[in-house]
Amino acid sequence: MNSTIAVLISIVTAFVVTALSGYVLIPFLHKLKFGQNILTDIGPAWHAKKQGTPTMGGFMFMLGILVATVVALVACKLGNFSAFSELDVTRNQQLTRLFAGIIMALGFAMVGFADDYIKVVKKRNLGLTEIQKTIPQVLIIGGYLASLIMSESTSMYIPLYGKVAFTSIPGLVFFCFFGICVTYGAINAVNFTDGIDGLCGSVTIPVGVAFAVMALLQQNTSIGILGAALAGGCAGYVVWNRYPAKVMMGDTGSMFLGGLVVACAYALECPIILLPVGIVYVIEALSDVIQIGSIKIRKKKVFKMAPIHHHFEMCGWNENKIVAVFTTVSTIGCAIGIVLMALTLNK
Repeated sequence: MNSTIAVLISIVTAFVVTALSGYVLIPFLHKLKFGQNILTDIGPAWHAKKQGTPTMGGFMFMLGILVATVVALVACKLGNFSAFSELDVTRNQQLTRLFAGIIMALGFAMVGFADDYIKVVKKRNLGLTEIQKTIPQVLIIGGYLASLIMSESTSMYIPLYGKVAFTSIPGLVFFCFFGICVTYGAINAVNFTDGIDGLCGSVTIPVGVAFAVMALLQQNTSIGILGAALAGGCAGYVVWNRYPAKVMMGDTGSMFLGGLVVACAYALECPIILLPVGIVYVIEALSDVIQIGSIKIRKKKVFKMAPIHHHFEMCGWNENKIVAVFTTVSTIGCAIGIVLMALTLNK
C-alpha cells in the first residue's frame, strides 16, 4: 500500500459512511423534532419555508470522517505501510498534529451542539451568547496550541519563503497570539458560510482535496488521510444537504468543520495557506465585518444582506447558482494554495 491508496480509501469510506448515515440520522432527527428554527431577520424572508428542516446533521460527516480516518490508518498498518513517515518530523509530533487536531474539532462541535440544543430543544432562538461561545472556544484553542508547543511543533511554512521556527519566548508568544486569532476567525468564518443549502459542504470539498494533495507533497500520509476524509465526508453530506436540503449541519457541524480545517492547516505547518485555500470563508467573514462596521460608522449598508451569499440571494441568484459560483471560487483558491505549497517546499 502507498499514500495514494490510503488517501483514496479515506475519501471513499468517508463518503459512503456519511451518505448512508443519512438514512438513519435524518428520520431520527425528525422523530426528535430537532427542526431548524429560521430567523428571517438574519436571512431572506423566503427562507421561512425551510422551517422545521432537521438540524445537527453535522453528526453525519463527523461520523464519516472519524470512521474513514481510522479505517485508512488501519489499512496502512495491515498493508505494512506507515502513515507516519515524514522525513523531518518525529512520530510524536505527527501523532500530536493528527489527534490533537481531531480532538480540537470535536471540542468545537460540542460548543456548537450546545448552541443547537438551546435553539432547538430549549426554544431560545439565539442559542448561546457570543461570550458563552467565545470562552470555551478560546480554551479549546489554548489547549490545542499547548499540545503543539509541548510536542515542539511550532514551526510554520511561510509561502514562497520557507520554514520559520518559533522557539524563543517572544516567538512562542507570537505563535500563540497568531494561533488564537487564526483559529477563532476560521471556525466562525466557516460558521458564516453555512447559510444556504449545500454551500458550506460544497465549498469545503475542494478544501479537503487540497489538504490531501499538499500532505502528499509533504510525504505526510496521515494528514493526507484526514484531508481526504474531510472531502469525502462533505461530499456525502451534500447528497442530503443540496437544494432543497433534507438536513442542515447546524453549529454542531460547521464548528467541527472549522476546527478540522484549521487542524489540517496546522498539521501541514502552514496556517497561512488558509488565506487562498479558505478564500470563500475569508470573503464570507469579511463581508459580515464590513457590513457591521459600515452600519455602525456610516449608518449605511454595503451589501443588501450579509454574509455575502445572502447579498447575492437578494440580487436574484438562486441557491444552486450561488453554490456553483462559490465552489468554483473555492476550487481556484485551493489550486493556488497547492501551487504555493509546492513552490515553498521546493525552495
